[in-house]
Amino acid sequence: MSTDTHHPQKFSAGLTLACLGVVYGDIGTSPLYALRESLVHAHEEGLAETAVIGIVSLLFWTVMLIVTLKYVILILRADNKGEGGTLSLVAKAQGALGGQRSWWLYLTGIIGVSLFFGDSMITPAISVLSAVEGLDLVTPGFAPYVVPLTLAIVMVLFAVQRSGTEAVSRLFGPVMLIWFGTMGILGASHIADDGRILGALNPWRALDFLIHNGFGALPVLGSVFLAVTGAEALYADMGHFGRKPVRVAWTVVVFPALALAYLGQGAMVLSHPETAANPFFLMAPSWFTLPLVLLATLATVIASQAVISGAFSVAAQAVQLGILPRLEIHHTSDTQAGQIYLPRVNTLLMIGVVALVIGFGSSEALANAYGIAVTGDMVITSVLAVVVFRFAWGWRWSLIALIMVPVLAVELIFFYANAMKIFDGGWIPLAFAAMAITTMVVWLRGSVIVQKKLFSEAVPLEVLAQRLAASESLLHVPGTAVFLTADPTVAPPALTHNLKHNRVLHERNYVVKIESATTPFVEPDQRVRFEQVAPGFWRVWLRFGYMEQPNVPKALAESRAKGHKFDIMQTSYFLNRRNLRVGKARLMPKWAARLYVTLYKSASEPTNFYRLPSNRVIELGQQINI
Repeated sequence: MSTDTHHPQKFSAGLTLACLGVVYGDIGTSPLYALRESLVHAHEEGLAETAVIGIVSLLFWTVMLIVTLKYVILILRADNKGEGGTLSLVAKAQGALGGQRSWWLYLTGIIGVSLFFGDSMITPAISVLSAVEGLDLVTPGFAPYVVPLTLAIVMVLFAVQRSGTEAVSRLFGPVMLIWFGTMGILGASHIADDGRILGALNPWRALDFLIHNGFGALPVLGSVFLAVTGAEALYADMGHFGRKPVRVAWTVVVFPALALAYLGQGAMVLSHPETAANPFFLMAPSWFTLPLVLLATLATVIASQAVISGAFSVAAQAVQLGILPRLEIHHTSDTQAGQIYLPRVNTLLMIGVVALVIGFGSSEALANAYGIAVTGDMVITSVLAVVVFRFAWGWRWSLIALIMVPVLAVELIFFYANAMKIFDGGWIPLAFAAMAITTMVVWLRGSVIVQKKLFSEAVPLEVLAQRLAASESLLHVPGTAVFLTADPTVAPPALTHNLKHNRVLHERNYVVKIESATTPFVEPDQRVRFEQVAPGFWRVWLRFGYMEQPNVPKALAESRAKGHKFDIMQTSYFLNRRNLRVGKARLMPKWAARLYVTLYKSASEPTNFYRLPSNRVIELGQQINI
């Protein structure tokens, strides 16, 4: 068995501490509500010993199977040059299948990304709500203020995104270390309340609960899954810290704390059934309840920050892979390339979170909407992992079936259990995902159609370049002209329009195509490739990884070693500004064409996106009927 070489990253205690705040924020706050909601759905059992121990056993072994086995042991090995996440798996699978764009592969990735965006809205809402609700234990009658305070925290959280997380992220790790330590100590202090809870470590107690309850256990499973809703972050955020720190943090800190928290809550409920109403906060002595609520609120804000940052990264990857239009991207750190801010994504997420908080009003009600997006994303990750295991690593089908069939079976059961909550709120992430899927598919399909139409009407670049090189009727001017294009085999519209209207030709002309690699980063010596077409004409291919921000002038300037000099004061960048008209050519359904035009108009200006010097850019118009 072989895996790809992970980018070397020095392991240190500092990295392990830092990843606690980013990678494990979401899954680390699950004990706030996972057991509570599971016990609510097991109410018909009267909280008997078999129900409590069975549910705690389900929580423990679900974390073991999905997080430890699938993600920590297996999926973390499937990195794409050090980066993780659904789109990394798509790019890696695409490379394993020969690098050709496969519609089914891209559609699978689009569905996974859309579900992730749905989760990115629900996580901040349910996490902050569940923490603020703890104040009602300290101050009875605080319930009417839970939603307003939650909204205030959420608004502040999204407002500070524009300043970046570099400074505040230094506090994330230590705070989460205190959180996990506190959670573990509280759990350990209650295990002695009823030693029978240790029976939950026996997987048979989980199976016995499922067998005894049959289909009646499905609502419980839907809530049990809340314990692993942050598992995708293990893989998505791996590139920031490296594989080893993520694994060490899980093994040494996170998993022991989670196990002790669930066992402690279970023992307390066995001994004092009345504590089932809010087992996490009731583990604390009365004098410590307020500090615990404040610590939990801070932890949930950190968890929300992690998933919001993840949404920014995933959206940026989607832009680079061509499944979203260009988005405005701000880099908020001079040292960490992964710390970015996308204003439009931030606004959409904020609107979604605020609407969920107001619409549901409590973490208990919102729990019904939680889970289905994450289970769907996990199933898609498993499917893509199978492609990577077989075609990238060369595993035998028998070995893949031995490992992945049980994992997929469990995840599909959880997906079905969460699907039962569709009419109780589960439809919300599905509706959001459906809108995101439609948007991405229309953008991807529309871009292909427009490029085909342009190609059918274009002149081959070789033919035009040879004619221009031999022409004596055109005025030749000194300097360099750079024409950005999606297809370097044909003459860019900006070039033909410039010739038609201005009748001038620069002494050096470069037709540049910007490509997105299936790796997160591209080595400098593989960045640029030149091909001379005719005297004074070259084709250029610039390659950027899907985690990189394209910088065309910088990439061209670094090609001096290949014999091409780009003086910024003598280089002009020609862009083609398209005016799309709907319904004239009937190339797409009218609704899809309108959506594509709207997306096209909303795309970030290419000048900013490609880091072009604005005073050296010339735009020429073109009308296209779709």
